[in-house]
Amino acid sequence: MTPSSPFIAIVGAGPAGLSAAEVLAAAGARVAVYDRMPSVARKFLMAGRGGLNLTHSEPLPRFLTRYGAAAERLAPALEAFSPEALRHWAAELGEETFVGSSGRVFPLSFKASPLLRAWLARLREAGVTFHLRHDFCGWTDAGALAFRTPAGAQAVAADAVILALGGASWPRLGANGGWVEVLRAAGVAVNALAPANMGVTIAWSEHFRSRFAGTPLKRIAVHFGKTVVRGEAVVTAAGLEGGAIYALSTDLRRALGHRSITLNLDLRPDVDEKALAGRLAAARPKESYATLLAKAGGLAPVAANLVREVTGPARPDAAALAALIKALPLTVTGHAGLERAISSAGGIAWKNIAPDYALMGLPPYVPPVFAAGEMLDWEAPTGGYLLQACCATGRAAAQGVKARFSL
Repeated sequence: MTPSSPFIAIVGAGPAGLSAAEVLAAAGARVAVYDRMPSVARKFLMAGRGGLNLTHSEPLPRFLTRYGAAAERLAPALEAFSPEALRHWAAELGEETFVGSSGRVFPLSFKASPLLRAWLARLREAGVTFHLRHDFCGWTDAGALAFRTPAGAQAVAADAVILALGGASWPRLGANGGWVEVLRAAGVAVNALAPANMGVTIAWSEHFRSRFAGTPLKRIAVHFGKTVVRGEAVVTAAGLEGGAIYALSTDLRRALGHRSITLNLDLRPDVDEKALAGRLAAARPKESYATLLAKAGGLAPVAANLVREVTGPARPDAAALAALIKALPLTVTGHAGLERAISSAGGIAWKNIAPDYALMGLPPYVPPVFAAGEMLDWEAPTGGYLLQACCATGRAAAQGVKARFSL
Protein backbone atom coordinates (compact mmCIF):
# COMPACT_ATOMS: atom_id res chain seq x y z
CA MET A 1 0.00 0.00 0.00
CA THR A 2 1.31 3.44 -0.99
CA PRO A 3 -0.17 6.96 -0.89
CA SER A 4 -1.00 6.54 -4.58
CA SER A 5 -2.89 3.26 -4.07
CA PRO A 6 -6.63 3.42 -4.81
CA PHE A 7 -8.68 4.50 -1.81
CA ILE A 8 -11.68 2.18 -1.31
CA ALA A 9 -14.47 3.03 1.10
CA ILE A 10 -16.50 0.12 2.45
CA VAL A 11 -19.81 1.04 4.05
CA GLY A 12 -20.93 -1.62 6.51
CA ALA A 13 -18.79 -3.49 9.03
CA GLY A 14 -20.52 -6.86 8.98
CA PRO A 15 -19.12 -10.08 7.48
CA ALA A 16 -19.60 -8.91 3.87
CA GLY A 17 -17.84 -5.60 4.43
CA LEU A 18 -15.02 -7.09 6.48
CA SER A 19 -14.49 -9.81 3.87
CA ALA A 20 -14.19 -7.17 1.15
CA ALA A 21 -11.80 -5.15 3.27
CA GLU A 22 -9.55 -8.16 3.81
CA VAL A 23 -9.23 -8.92 0.09
CA LEU A 24 -8.59 -5.31 -0.92
CA ALA A 25 -6.08 -4.58 1.83
CA ALA A 26 -4.15 -7.71 0.86
CA ALA A 27 -4.09 -6.42 -2.73
CA GLY A 28 -2.48 -3.14 -1.68
CA ALA A 29 -5.46 -0.79 -1.69
CA ARG A 30 -6.02 1.86 0.96
CA VAL A 31 -9.17 0.68 2.73
CA ALA A 32 -11.50 2.41 5.19
CA VAL A 33 -14.60 0.81 6.70
CA TYR A 34 -17.57 2.94 7.81
CA ASP A 35 -20.48 1.85 9.99
CA ARG A 36 -23.40 3.58 11.69
CA MET A 37 -23.01 1.64 14.95
CA PRO A 38 -20.46 2.30 17.73
CA SER A 39 -18.85 -1.13 17.23
CA VAL A 40 -18.44 -3.56 14.34
CA ALA A 41 -20.13 -6.86 13.42
CA ARG A 42 -22.83 -6.74 16.09
CA LYS A 43 -25.11 -9.23 14.37
CA PHE A 44 -22.16 -11.58 13.84
CA LEU A 45 -21.49 -11.49 17.58
CA MET A 46 -25.16 -12.06 18.36
CA ALA A 47 -25.14 -15.14 16.10
CA GLY A 48 -22.19 -16.41 18.10
CA ARG A 49 -24.29 -16.63 21.23
CA GLY A 50 -25.97 -19.68 19.74
CA GLY A 51 -22.71 -21.34 18.69
CA LEU A 52 -21.78 -19.42 15.50
CA ASN A 53 -22.86 -21.65 12.64
CA LEU A 54 -20.24 -20.65 10.05
CA THR A 55 -21.32 -22.73 7.07
CA HIS A 56 -22.56 -26.19 6.09
CA SER A 57 -20.67 -29.30 5.05
CA GLU A 58 -23.05 -30.65 2.41
CA PRO A 59 -21.75 -31.01 -1.18
CA LEU A 60 -21.62 -27.72 -3.05
CA PRO A 61 -24.26 -28.62 -5.70
CA ARG A 62 -26.76 -29.28 -2.92
CA PHE A 63 -25.51 -26.26 -1.00
CA LEU A 64 -26.26 -23.95 -3.93
CA THR A 65 -29.90 -25.06 -4.13
CA ARG A 66 -30.51 -23.47 -0.73
CA TYR A 67 -30.49 -20.05 -2.38
CA GLY A 68 -33.56 -20.69 -4.52
CA ALA A 69 -34.09 -18.24 -7.34
CA ALA A 70 -30.79 -16.45 -6.64
CA ALA A 71 -28.65 -19.61 -6.81
CA GLU A 72 -27.47 -19.04 -10.37
CA ARG A 73 -26.32 -15.48 -9.65
CA LEU A 74 -24.62 -16.42 -6.39
CA ALA A 75 -22.95 -19.58 -7.68
CA PRO A 76 -19.73 -17.99 -9.02
CA ALA A 77 -19.09 -16.23 -5.71
CA LEU A 78 -19.86 -19.35 -3.67
CA GLU A 79 -17.67 -21.50 -5.90
CA ALA A 80 -14.81 -19.00 -5.57
CA PHE A 81 -15.15 -18.89 -1.78
CA SER A 82 -16.64 -22.25 -0.91
CA PRO A 83 -17.59 -23.67 2.50
CA GLU A 84 -14.27 -25.50 2.55
CA ALA A 85 -12.45 -22.23 1.81
CA LEU A 86 -14.29 -20.54 4.68
CA ARG A 87 -13.20 -23.31 7.06
CA HIS A 88 -9.61 -22.91 5.89
CA TRP A 89 -9.84 -19.14 6.40
CA ALA A 90 -11.12 -19.61 9.95
CA ALA A 91 -8.28 -22.02 10.71
CA GLU A 92 -5.75 -19.46 9.48
CA LEU A 93 -7.19 -17.07 12.06
CA GLY A 94 -6.68 -19.68 14.77
CA GLU A 95 -10.23 -21.04 14.87
CA GLU A 96 -10.39 -24.70 13.89
CA THR A 97 -13.86 -25.94 12.95
CA PHE A 98 -15.87 -29.14 13.24
CA VAL A 99 -18.94 -30.60 11.56
CA GLY A 100 -21.89 -31.19 13.86
CA SER A 101 -24.34 -34.07 13.60
CA SER A 102 -26.62 -31.96 11.38
CA GLY A 103 -23.81 -31.21 8.93
CA ARG A 104 -23.49 -27.64 10.19
CA VAL A 105 -19.98 -26.26 10.70
CA PHE A 106 -18.96 -24.53 13.94
CA PRO A 107 -15.71 -23.19 15.42
CA LEU A 108 -14.34 -25.43 18.16
CA SER A 109 -14.74 -22.54 20.60
CA PHE A 110 -18.44 -22.27 19.68
CA LYS A 111 -17.98 -18.50 19.96
CA ALA A 112 -17.84 -15.57 17.55
CA SER A 113 -15.69 -13.22 19.62
CA PRO A 114 -12.31 -15.03 19.28
CA LEU A 115 -12.72 -15.24 15.51
CA LEU A 116 -13.77 -11.60 15.24
CA ARG A 117 -10.84 -10.42 17.38
CA ALA A 118 -8.36 -12.28 15.19
CA TRP A 119 -10.07 -11.01 12.03
CA LEU A 120 -9.99 -7.37 13.13
CA ALA A 121 -6.36 -7.71 14.18
CA ARG A 122 -5.50 -8.99 10.70
CA LEU A 123 -7.35 -6.10 9.07
CA ARG A 124 -5.73 -3.43 11.22
CA GLU A 125 -2.31 -4.94 10.64
CA ALA A 126 -3.01 -4.67 6.89
CA GLY A 127 -3.76 -0.96 7.30
CA VAL A 128 -7.58 -1.01 7.29
CA THR A 129 -9.06 1.90 9.23
CA PHE A 130 -12.48 1.94 10.93
CA HIS A 131 -14.82 4.90 11.21
CA LEU A 132 -17.81 4.23 13.44
CA ARG A 133 -21.01 6.18 14.06
CA HIS A 134 -21.04 7.10 10.38
CA ASP A 135 -24.58 6.79 9.04
CA PHE A 136 -24.65 6.57 5.23
CA CYS A 137 -27.14 8.97 3.66
CA GLY A 138 -26.14 9.00 -0.03
CA TRP A 139 -23.78 11.06 -2.15
CA THR A 140 -22.93 14.71 -2.47
CA ASP A 141 -23.31 16.52 -5.79
CA ALA A 142 -19.59 15.93 -6.30
CA GLY A 143 -19.99 12.16 -5.90
CA ALA A 144 -18.50 11.88 -2.42
CA LEU A 145 -20.10 9.60 0.17
CA ALA A 146 -22.33 11.53 2.57
CA PHE A 147 -22.49 10.52 6.23
CA ARG A 148 -24.29 11.74 9.33
CA THR A 149 -21.97 11.61 12.33
CA PRO A 150 -22.02 12.92 15.92
CA ALA A 151 -19.72 15.70 14.70
CA GLY A 152 -22.14 16.64 11.91
CA ALA A 153 -22.32 15.92 8.18
CA GLN A 154 -19.17 14.51 6.61
CA ALA A 155 -18.21 13.81 3.00
CA VAL A 156 -15.73 11.13 1.98
CA ALA A 157 -14.28 11.04 -1.53
CA ALA A 158 -13.22 7.56 -2.60
CA ASP A 159 -11.94 5.99 -5.80
CA ALA A 160 -14.52 3.21 -5.39
CA VAL A 161 -17.13 2.16 -2.86
CA ILE A 162 -18.45 -1.17 -1.66
CA LEU A 163 -21.84 -1.03 0.02
CA ALA A 164 -22.39 -3.84 2.52
CA LEU A 165 -25.13 -2.36 4.67
CA GLY A 166 -27.07 -5.56 5.37
CA GLY A 167 -30.81 -6.09 5.17
CA ALA A 168 -33.24 -4.95 7.84
CA SER A 169 -33.61 -7.79 10.33
CA TRP A 170 -32.80 -7.15 13.99
CA PRO A 171 -32.39 -3.41 13.27
CA ARG A 172 -31.19 -2.70 16.80
CA LEU A 173 -27.96 -4.49 15.82
CA GLY A 174 -27.27 -2.05 12.99
CA ALA A 175 -28.86 -3.05 9.68
CA ASN A 176 -32.08 -1.06 9.52
CA GLY A 177 -32.73 -0.87 5.77
CA GLY A 178 -32.28 2.90 5.78
CA TRP A 179 -30.29 2.62 2.55
CA VAL A 180 -33.32 1.43 0.55
CA GLU A 181 -34.83 4.85 -0.14
CA VAL A 182 -31.38 6.36 -0.69
CA LEU A 183 -30.66 3.92 -3.52
CA ARG A 184 -34.16 4.16 -4.97
CA ALA A 185 -33.83 7.94 -5.10
CA ALA A 186 -30.52 7.47 -6.93
CA GLY A 187 -32.20 5.31 -9.59
CA VAL A 188 -31.51 1.78 -8.32
CA ALA A 189 -34.30 -0.82 -8.28
CA VAL A 190 -34.72 -2.27 -4.78
CA ASN A 191 -37.28 -4.95 -4.02
CA ALA A 192 -39.11 -4.49 -0.74
CA LEU A 193 -37.37 -5.96 2.29
CA ALA A 194 -39.39 -8.63 4.09
CA PRO A 195 -38.79 -10.97 7.02
CA ALA A 196 -37.04 -14.28 6.32
CA ASN A 197 -36.26 -17.08 8.75
CA MET A 198 -38.99 -15.73 10.99
CA GLY A 199 -41.46 -17.21 13.41
CA VAL A 200 -45.20 -17.50 12.82
CA THR A 201 -48.10 -16.31 14.95
CA ILE A 202 -50.66 -18.71 16.38
CA ALA A 203 -53.45 -17.81 18.82
CA TRP A 204 -52.61 -20.08 21.77
CA SER A 205 -54.89 -20.42 24.74
CA GLU A 206 -53.66 -18.56 27.82
CA HIS A 207 -53.09 -21.90 29.60
CA PHE A 208 -50.85 -23.25 26.83
CA ARG A 209 -48.99 -19.95 26.34
CA SER A 210 -48.22 -19.40 30.00
CA ARG A 211 -47.11 -22.98 30.59
CA PHE A 212 -45.13 -23.79 27.45
CA ALA A 213 -43.74 -20.57 25.92
CA GLY A 214 -40.03 -21.20 25.40
CA THR A 215 -40.38 -25.00 25.28
CA PRO A 216 -38.90 -26.88 22.30
CA LEU A 217 -40.86 -29.35 20.18
CA LYS A 218 -38.20 -31.91 19.33
CA ARG A 219 -38.05 -34.48 16.53
CA ILE A 220 -41.10 -33.25 14.64
CA ALA A 221 -41.96 -32.83 10.97
CA VAL A 222 -43.73 -29.72 9.67
CA HIS A 223 -45.92 -30.06 6.57
CA PHE A 224 -46.95 -27.13 4.39
CA GLY A 225 -48.29 -27.80 0.93
CA LYS A 226 -46.04 -30.42 -0.65
CA THR A 227 -43.05 -29.52 1.53
CA VAL A 228 -42.06 -31.48 4.62
CA VAL A 229 -39.30 -30.30 6.98
CA ARG A 230 -38.01 -32.39 9.85
CA GLY A 231 -36.35 -30.75 12.80
CA GLU A 232 -37.30 -28.76 15.85
CA ALA A 233 -39.50 -25.79 16.66
CA VAL A 234 -39.93 -23.69 19.78
CA VAL A 235 -43.22 -22.57 21.26
CA THR A 236 -43.26 -18.81 21.81
CA ALA A 237 -45.86 -16.60 23.46
CA ALA A 238 -46.92 -15.53 19.96
CA GLY A 239 -46.68 -18.84 18.06
CA LEU A 240 -43.80 -20.98 16.79
CA GLU A 241 -40.23 -20.36 15.68
CA GLY A 242 -37.09 -22.44 15.14
CA GLY A 243 -35.32 -24.28 12.35
CA ALA A 244 -38.24 -26.35 11.07
CA ILE A 245 -40.35 -23.18 10.77
CA TYR A 246 -37.58 -21.03 9.30
CA ALA A 247 -36.98 -23.56 6.53
CA LEU A 248 -40.53 -22.89 5.32
CA SER A 249 -40.39 -19.12 5.77
CA THR A 250 -40.33 -18.21 2.08
CA ASP A 251 -43.43 -20.28 1.29
CA LEU A 252 -45.18 -19.20 4.47
CA ARG A 253 -44.55 -15.50 3.86
CA ARG A 254 -45.88 -15.72 0.31
CA ALA A 255 -48.93 -17.74 1.30
CA LEU A 256 -49.97 -15.66 4.29
CA GLY A 257 -50.60 -12.34 2.55
CA HIS A 258 -53.81 -11.14 4.16
CA ARG A 259 -55.21 -14.55 5.11
CA SER A 260 -54.57 -17.29 7.63
CA ILE A 261 -53.09 -20.64 6.59
CA THR A 262 -52.78 -24.11 8.10
CA LEU A 263 -49.58 -25.87 9.12
CA ASN A 264 -49.64 -29.56 9.93
CA LEU A 265 -47.28 -30.94 12.56
CA ASP A 266 -46.29 -34.59 12.67
CA LEU A 267 -45.43 -35.06 16.33
CA ARG A 268 -44.20 -38.65 15.82
CA PRO A 269 -42.57 -38.69 12.37
CA ASP A 270 -40.75 -41.97 13.02
CA VAL A 271 -43.92 -43.91 13.90
CA ASP A 272 -46.40 -45.25 11.36
CA GLU A 273 -49.95 -43.94 11.81
CA LYS A 274 -51.48 -47.42 11.80
CA ALA A 275 -49.04 -48.66 14.44
CA LEU A 276 -49.68 -45.56 16.54
CA ALA A 277 -53.45 -46.12 16.34
CA GLY A 278 -52.90 -49.69 17.51
CA ARG A 279 -50.98 -48.53 20.57
CA LEU A 280 -53.65 -45.99 21.42
CA ALA A 281 -56.42 -48.56 21.00
CA ALA A 282 -54.61 -51.04 23.26
CA ALA A 283 -54.36 -48.59 26.15
CA ARG A 284 -56.41 -49.23 29.27
CA PRO A 285 -59.89 -47.70 28.93
CA LYS A 286 -59.64 -45.94 32.29
CA GLU A 287 -56.40 -44.11 31.48
CA SER A 288 -56.70 -40.34 31.55
CA TYR A 289 -56.33 -38.41 28.32
CA ALA A 290 -53.00 -36.99 29.53
CA THR A 291 -51.67 -40.45 30.39
CA LEU A 292 -52.83 -41.85 27.06
CA LEU A 293 -50.99 -39.16 25.11
CA ALA A 294 -47.84 -39.57 27.20
CA LYS A 295 -47.62 -43.37 27.39
CA ALA A 296 -49.37 -44.79 24.34
CA GLY A 297 -48.84 -41.68 22.20
CA GLY A 298 -45.23 -41.23 23.28
CA LEU A 299 -45.62 -37.46 23.49
CA ALA A 300 -43.68 -35.04 25.68
CA PRO A 301 -45.85 -32.73 27.81
CA VAL A 302 -45.59 -29.83 25.36
CA ALA A 303 -46.64 -32.03 22.42
CA ALA A 304 -49.45 -33.68 24.40
CA ASN A 305 -50.83 -30.30 25.40
CA LEU A 306 -50.52 -29.08 21.84
CA VAL A 307 -52.82 -31.92 20.79
CA ARG A 308 -55.27 -30.84 23.49
CA GLU A 309 -55.09 -27.27 22.16
CA VAL A 310 -56.69 -28.65 19.00
CA THR A 311 -59.09 -31.27 20.41
CA GLY A 312 -60.13 -29.45 23.57
CA PRO A 313 -61.38 -31.70 26.38
CA ALA A 314 -62.97 -34.13 23.91
CA ARG A 315 -61.09 -37.41 23.53
CA PRO A 316 -61.07 -38.69 19.93
CA ASP A 317 -61.08 -42.42 19.22
CA ALA A 318 -57.76 -44.15 18.64
CA ALA A 319 -57.75 -43.83 14.83
CA ALA A 320 -58.72 -40.15 14.88
CA LEU A 321 -56.20 -39.36 17.61
CA ALA A 322 -53.41 -41.12 15.72
CA ALA A 323 -54.30 -39.11 12.63
CA LEU A 324 -54.11 -35.89 14.64
CA ILE A 325 -50.75 -36.75 16.15
CA LYS A 326 -49.43 -37.42 12.65
CA ALA A 327 -50.94 -34.28 11.12
CA LEU A 328 -51.95 -31.79 13.79
CA PRO A 329 -53.51 -28.75 12.09
CA LEU A 330 -52.47 -25.35 13.43
CA THR A 331 -53.95 -22.10 12.16
CA VAL A 332 -51.24 -19.54 11.40
CA THR A 333 -52.48 -15.96 11.37
CA GLY A 334 -49.28 -14.12 10.49
CA HIS A 335 -45.54 -14.00 10.86
CA ALA A 336 -42.98 -12.11 12.91
CA GLY A 337 -41.74 -8.78 11.58
CA LEU A 338 -38.27 -7.68 10.60
CA GLU A 339 -37.48 -6.75 14.18
CA ARG A 340 -37.62 -10.45 15.14
CA ALA A 341 -36.58 -12.13 11.89
CA ILE A 342 -33.14 -13.72 11.61
CA SER A 343 -32.63 -12.38 8.09
CA SER A 344 -34.46 -10.49 5.39
CA ALA A 345 -35.63 -11.19 1.86
CA GLY A 346 -35.70 -8.61 -0.92
CA GLY A 347 -32.99 -6.07 -1.64
CA ILE A 348 -31.19 -4.64 -4.65
CA ALA A 349 -32.67 -6.20 -7.78
CA TRP A 350 -30.24 -8.42 -9.66
CA LYS A 351 -30.85 -6.46 -12.86
CA ASN A 352 -28.89 -3.64 -11.20
CA ILE A 353 -25.95 -5.89 -10.22
CA ALA A 354 -23.25 -6.65 -12.79
CA PRO A 355 -21.45 -10.02 -12.77
CA ASP A 356 -18.56 -8.35 -10.90
CA TYR A 357 -21.04 -7.02 -8.28
CA ALA A 358 -20.84 -3.45 -9.58
CA LEU A 359 -23.99 -1.47 -8.87
CA MET A 360 -25.59 -0.21 -12.06
CA GLY A 361 -28.04 2.66 -12.49
CA LEU A 362 -26.36 5.30 -10.33
CA PRO A 363 -25.77 8.85 -11.61
CA PRO A 364 -22.59 9.28 -13.71
CA TYR A 365 -20.93 11.63 -11.20
CA VAL A 366 -20.77 8.80 -8.62
CA PRO A 367 -17.50 6.80 -8.65
CA PRO A 368 -17.67 3.00 -9.12
CA VAL A 369 -19.93 1.41 -6.51
CA PHE A 370 -20.22 -2.30 -5.74
CA ALA A 371 -22.67 -4.08 -3.43
CA ALA A 372 -22.51 -7.25 -1.37
CA GLY A 373 -24.15 -9.26 1.38
CA GLU A 374 -27.75 -9.09 2.49
CA MET A 375 -28.37 -5.88 0.56
CA LEU A 376 -28.78 -8.07 -2.52
CA ASP A 377 -32.06 -9.80 -3.33
CA TRP A 378 -31.49 -13.34 -2.04
CA GLU A 379 -32.54 -15.38 0.94
CA ALA A 380 -31.52 -18.71 2.40
CA PRO A 381 -32.40 -20.87 5.39
CA THR A 382 -30.40 -20.98 8.58
CA GLY A 383 -27.67 -23.58 8.70
CA GLY A 384 -24.61 -21.56 7.70
CA TYR A 385 -25.92 -20.46 4.32
CA LEU A 386 -26.45 -16.82 5.31
CA LEU A 387 -22.96 -16.16 6.62
CA GLN A 388 -21.36 -18.09 3.77
CA ALA A 389 -23.08 -15.97 1.10
CA CYS A 390 -22.31 -12.72 2.91
CA CYS A 391 -18.59 -13.54 3.05
CA ALA A 392 -18.54 -14.88 -0.51
CA THR A 393 -20.29 -11.87 -2.06
CA GLY A 394 -18.11 -9.47 -0.06
CA ARG A 395 -15.05 -11.14 -1.54
CA ALA A 396 -16.62 -11.18 -5.02
CA ALA A 397 -17.28 -7.44 -4.86
CA ALA A 398 -13.68 -6.89 -3.76
CA GLN A 399 -12.47 -8.93 -6.72
CA GLY A 400 -14.57 -6.67 -8.93
CA VAL A 401 -12.80 -3.62 -7.47
CA LYS A 402 -9.41 -5.29 -7.91
CA ALA A 403 -10.13 -5.93 -11.58
CA ARG A 404 -11.33 -2.35 -12.08
CA PHE A 405 -8.04 -0.93 -10.74
CA SER A 406 -5.75 -3.76 -11.90
CA LEU A 407 -4.70 -4.49 -8.33
